Amino acid sequence: MVWFRRKDEAAEAKGKKVVIAEGLWIKCDSCKEIVYRAEVERAGRVCPKCRYAFRITAHERIAHLIDHGTFEERDTAVVPGDPLGFKDTKRYRDRVRAARDKTGTTEAVVTGVGRLAGFPVVLAAFEFAYLGGSMGSAVGEKLTRMIELAIAKHLPVIIVSASGGARMQEGILSLMQMAKTSAALQRLGEQGLPFISLLTDPTTGGVTASFAMLGDVILAEPRALIGFAGPRVIAETIRQPLPEGFQRSEFLLEHGQLDLIVERGQLRDTLRRLLAFFADQPTSG
Repeated sequence: MVWFRRKDEAAEAKGKKVVIAEGLWIKCDSCKEIVYRAEVERAGRVCPKCRYAFRITAHERIAHLIDHGTFEERDTAVVPGDPLGFKDTKRYRDRVRAARDKTGTTEAVVTGVGRLAGFPVVLAAFEFAYLGGSMGSAVGEKLTRMIELAIAKHLPVIIVSASGGARMQEGILSLMQMAKTSAALQRLGEQGLPFISLLTDPTTGGVTASFAMLGDVILAEPRALIGFAGPRVIAETIRQPLPEGFQRSEFLLEHGQLDLIVERGQLRDTLRRLLAFFADQPTSG
């Protein structure tokens, strides 16, 4: 997202005082059009030109979906360690500390229980601003505990993904979370409990290759980037041009990888109707 200033150059040339309006315009990350910020905000952080849904924080997502005052965050004490003592241009622990300060969250996912249109749910929302929403050991542990809580309380699971994939500073321990979360969802399914997966921009890497694509219902926001490797990496690997719109949610829906694309303003009602449907279905356990 790029913010712009606007100023009256003619007034400046005449030596008059210039009033600079901050943040009146914004550049859409998808269509690259310059749009009026107020229009984007009125639409719920959605581009009025192409309907691309701008990234929002995990707590904004929770506030948008969950009934006011009903969300109880869980497992805030589960935080990342530094099992490899990893260092590139910075130490991993310093990157974690900076991510916490920037986002106000203890990890790249916020988990808890709440009500959505009156239906009790277990919810996880990824925070992309926290190290690209990457999935390390603590993220995998929080998701697994959340799913186990859903099994114990006999509740549906909703996960809102926004991630660059596995957290490579943790090496194989990060990659292990793909199997760990997938196995937890298998146990959820064995109890006949639903998992609704919502894919937002971007959902990539190990998250896409594991739990994000295992939903009983898979939803996505418009024009979200969804895939394993990025399109540029794929194009350079296969040495072929990619189809128009490759890895965007519309392309995936057309090719049978999604169940539905939902505008942000309709997400809560869509989830309400899905929860009502699943509530009427018999479950085991």
